[in-house]
Amino acid sequence: MDFGVVLQTNPPAARTVQLSQLAEAHGFSHVWTFDSHLLWQEPYVVHSAILAATRRITVGPFVTNPATRDWTVTASTFATLNEMYGNRTICGIGRGDSAVRVTNGRPTTLKALRESIHVIRELGNSRAVEYNGATLQFPWSRGSELDVWVAAYGPLALKLTGEVGDGFILQLADLDIAEWMITTVREAAENVGRDPDEIAFCVAAPMYIGEDTPESRAHMIEQCRWFGGMVGNHVADIVAKYGPSTSSGTPSTSSGTPSTSSGTPSTGSGTAGNVPAALTDYIAGRTGYDYNSHGKSHNDHVDFVPDEIVERFCVLGTAEQHIEKLEKLRALGVTQFAGYLQHDNKEETMRVYGESVIPALTPPVTAKK
Repeated sequence: MDFGVVLQTNPPAARTVQLSQLAEAHGFSHVWTFDSHLLWQEPYVVHSAILAATRRITVGPFVTNPATRDWTVTASTFATLNEMYGNRTICGIGRGDSAVRVTNGRPTTLKALRESIHVIRELGNSRAVEYNGATLQFPWSRGSELDVWVAAYGPLALKLTGEVGDGFILQLADLDIAEWMITTVREAAENVGRDPDEIAFCVAAPMYIGEDTPESRAHMIEQCRWFGGMVGNHVADIVAKYGPSTSSGTPSTSSGTPSTSSGTPSTGSGTAGNVPAALTDYIAGRTGYDYNSHGKSHNDHVDFVPDEIVERFCVLGTAEQHIEKLEKLRALGVTQFAGYLQHDNKEETMRVYGESVIPALTPPVTAKK
């Protein structure tokens, strides 16, 4: 299992670079940043500084979208960074949330997302692509390598991810929901003749190292409650499209294979019954969302998110508790855990991960057999 950190590009940019250097020193393989150009600093400029200040870390947006930049501009950015610093970039992409909603826009269609993935990936890998009626290619790009990982929640978006994504980004660490979504993506890949084992599966959630006491746990929950509000934006879109879930929980068959409420295996066809109640029920008390507090631990309008959801969606507690939950995620097929650090314990959390959590989940190598 690989490990990443998810940062916001808050000023000063030097602080983001410093945290990235610390992540590399503690053994993390990826640094991801939010991509919302009004709420935070332009990520790709900061990415260049991160790459210049590190040696091996892979850097990318978490996540970009097809709406706020021309697709060829996005691809050019990745290809340029790869030429400057080696192939150390990655593209996380979704339909769009804060970057488009703050400008009173809307998330893009799945059709646009699918097309943008193809254009960005082909150009980002130094290949030619058809775009707007012309065959385009960067004449200056040689040997650039770029994977495109897709962030998704709803059945149709999960289906798209399995069909075209190099990786799947799931922004929550609930074990039951992760099992359902990973299975849906894998089935979609198999249905179009892809090998699902070639897809990377990344679970992303706030990670907070703390003591196993009521006081410490209450503090961790309050620091990470914002995450349930952020996920709630996407869940609200799912409910608006498919309606509330008709299942009583995350459905599964006796064999452990996620299924629809009727007991048949999930096909990702987009019916309401395919969306687990564990994902949709908690937003019943959601009345709105203020993007000025997006992704911030002091978010003041996420009271509708219950403690149980924070515990299920995040990874909180002692190192041993983190290891236990991450081992379960790995058993589901997760290949990377990316931890959000939007809280008051960034450095200590990374230190404990470097000293205890990452080694525990890394296959041992013996000097002599």
